[in-house]
Amino acid sequence: MRPLRFILSALAALGLVGCGEDQNSTSDGTPKVVTTIAMIGDVAREIGGEHVSVESLIGEGVDPHLYKPSSPDLKKLQAADLIFYNGLMLEGKMTDTMVRFARSGKPVHAVTETILGDSNYVMSDEADHFDPHVWMDVSGWIKAAGEIELALSELAPQHAADFKTNHDHYVAELGKLDEYARTSLGSIPEGQRVLITAHDAFGYMARAYGLEVRGIQGISTESEAGLKDINDLVNFIIERKIPAVFVESSIPRKSVEALVEGTRSRGHDVSIGGELFSDAMGTTGTYEGTYIGMIDHNVTTITRALGGTAPEKGMNGKLN
Repeated sequence: MRPLRFILSALAALGLVGCGEDQNSTSDGTPKVVTTIAMIGDVAREIGGEHVSVESLIGEGVDPHLYKPSSPDLKKLQAADLIFYNGLMLEGKMTDTMVRFARSGKPVHAVTETILGDSNYVMSDEADHFDPHVWMDVSGWIKAAGEIELALSELAPQHAADFKTNHDHYVAELGKLDEYARTSLGSIPEGQRVLITAHDAFGYMARAYGLEVRGIQGISTESEAGLKDINDLVNFIIERKIPAVFVESSIPRKSVEALVEGTRSRGHDVSIGGELFSDAMGTTGTYEGTYIGMIDHNVTTITRALGGTAPEKGMNGKLN
């Protein structure tokens, strides 16, 4: 599965991607930015500040792997001055839509453009499908923030200095988050640093912060978990004496609950250590509804459930 940037490059070579001149800014002249997922939207909002209006299509509790744009979504994309998407096939069912808007001349940017250039960074599964969950490694999302700053500066060059200032301030905060994740997850006893979740969304986090990760489903939730997958993980949990497994906010709990029932039926008491945010953030307007709050919640929840040391209210004392 090729990332969308290769499709767009092919279209450009054929002269199918134009340089659109129509502007769809708000009535006060503020450019409209539309993003696919909220994790991108939150960063765009932090960097864009008062100079842009940002809206995300896919909200809390929604699985982007299976998401199909609605008619209102298409209208929002049409009205946008700039579109941001993940770029590693996260929005698989929206690819044709992105191509169509790029073909019309709409600025469409993948926030993983720089990451894609580093063949040693991007992860994939056995079928060579890209793992799109880059935001789980804060250092990877810092690179995405750089892509967002560049695109916003191209859109509104008169505000480039402010975008740079906002970017630098935000990246400094992300640096603190990265260190918190490293310290907290590193406090988990070595034999217990095993993260078991509903689907394989935490590979980048595992690689960055020294965890072993297992998902019931694969990188995409389009792949169904079978009885053998459940049984294999039950055996693994019992063999490794794993104390906790985790549900995800955007995926039904039934597969994880099946793991718990399977292990308990064989005499091993494993608990559900909490709900993690994987493909969607928390509720809009809450701390967990920001990228920093999302990662803070995940790190704190995982650390405490697996026997590590982390403050109950997280890095900034703001967790619900």
